[in-house]
Amino acid sequence: MSWKEDVETGTHLDPSLKEVNYNPNYETMFAPEFGPVNPFKTQQMSAPRNMLSGYAEPAHVNDFMFEQQRRTFSTFGYALDPSVDSSQVSSSSYIGAVDEAEKKKGLTVFESGPKKEKRKRVKGGDASEIDTFLGPWAKFQDEKDVAKPSEEEQKELDEITAKRQKRGKNEEESPAEEKTILHVKDAYDYQGRSYLHIPQDVGINLRSADTPDKCYLPKKQLHVWTGHTKGVSAIRLFPASGHLLLSCSMDCKIKLWEVYSDRRCLRTFIGHSKAVRDICFNNTGSQFLSAAYDRYLKLWDSETGQCISRFTNRKVPYCVKFNPDEEKQNLFVAGMSDKKIVQFDVRSGEVVQEYDRHLGAVNTITFVDENRRFVSTSDDKSLRVWEWDIPVDFKYIAEPSMHSMPAVTLSPNGKWLACQSMDNQILIFGAQNRFRLNKKKVFKGHMVAGYACQVDFSPDMSYVVSGDADGKLNIWDWKTTKLYHRIKAHEKVCISALWHPHETSKVITCGWDGQIKLWD
Repeated sequence: MSWKEDVETGTHLDPSLKEVNYNPNYETMFAPEFGPVNPFKTQQMSAPRNMLSGYAEPAHVNDFMFEQQRRTFSTFGYALDPSVDSSQVSSSSYIGAVDEAEKKKGLTVFESGPKKEKRKRVKGGDASEIDTFLGPWAKFQDEKDVAKPSEEEQKELDEITAKRQKRGKNEEESPAEEKTILHVKDAYDYQGRSYLHIPQDVGINLRSADTPDKCYLPKKQLHVWTGHTKGVSAIRLFPASGHLLLSCSMDCKIKLWEVYSDRRCLRTFIGHSKAVRDICFNNTGSQFLSAAYDRYLKLWDSETGQCISRFTNRKVPYCVKFNPDEEKQNLFVAGMSDKKIVQFDVRSGEVVQEYDRHLGAVNTITFVDENRRFVSTSDDKSLRVWEWDIPVDFKYIAEPSMHSMPAVTLSPNGKWLACQSMDNQILIFGAQNRFRLNKKKVFKGHMVAGYACQVDFSPDMSYVVSGDADGKLNIWDWKTTKLYHRIKAHEKVCISALWHPHETSKVITCGWDGQIKLWD
């Protein structure tokens, strides 16, 4: 059998074997390893090892000694060299920071070093003298009382304070310059009457105090007032007569429109640098207030367009209302973003009262009970009733089920408050004494979540109207609370709907598409 080469006989030991159960001879023990050499093994990997990092010889070191050297090394950076016999300790027998070891004379962690000097305290008098005794509360003798920054720190501090002052300046911009534009040819007609004069040729007596007996549902669009370049945030009719319409918008402008005859834009009031949030006429309509996100409240003359005065307390006003009382026409209240209701005096420009009880930004203020009281709602989901000029709410209405109510309207007969609730319903509260929620009258079926859509009543109390988030105008029957009618009024949110107080079926809506529409 010549084709067979020399066959290796004898047993082969596995090189990783630790124990052998018989006595092999020298040749077997130290025979070269068989098989191809792994070309990818590094030198370290191919060296004989019994642990990951190499070959460790067992050294018999007491646990305590080992721990002592390990801790000394991690603290001071040196330890005894375990391979040197410890009986002949010299400088060569340390490893790590050898010079440290020489300096500390090879002290370990467990041996105490040189004594630290204890800080001396000021001597504290006699314990029997109560006033002068310091005892353990005495100061250290070398203690500094005042921390003064070093020069570099002082530089940094100066830079920071300079930056802060700069930042503050940007925010306190001076109020924007007020301008006004008259859009009609002459401010006065041939009799010298301005546009504030109530027209008598519109086929309806706007001067009478009585309201129409029976109202009807508006069906069709009569007119669109365009002119605002961004969404309209609020509209208000001229007090009593309703022959003019004031609108404020997110394009920072306020416009005054005719409701009858040509329905022109009469005047634009420019003076806010940010979106205008709310507007409010005084009782006669000769002046109005505007509240904007530039943190200013401005008082304007309706006829000339002059800005009479400006007020601010450096917070954003969310709503503003004149006191409707004839004697108190110089006072107005504004609901602020810092949870306060602030009362200003027009004559002095000062804050004369603060109603600070709400726990969230104040959304609405509505006067009730012959203007002796007012109701406020807020982001804290509560409704509070206040006596005029008394800064404590005498009634607080908050239920766990209540949502915030960012739009509130008093009914024409003064008996009810309609509150647009954020859970897509209109709630009715009594406005006379108890302020009870009227459970029978809940108007729903519209989508308003997230928008403060203004509610209104028809003058004869037969209908309730409101816009919604889809731009629709919703009309409910007051008696049955049924949703009677729905008109697609605007492209975006229909934020306000007003029923004209002298008309049987005229409703004005405004939306975030920048348009104001008249329905009949």
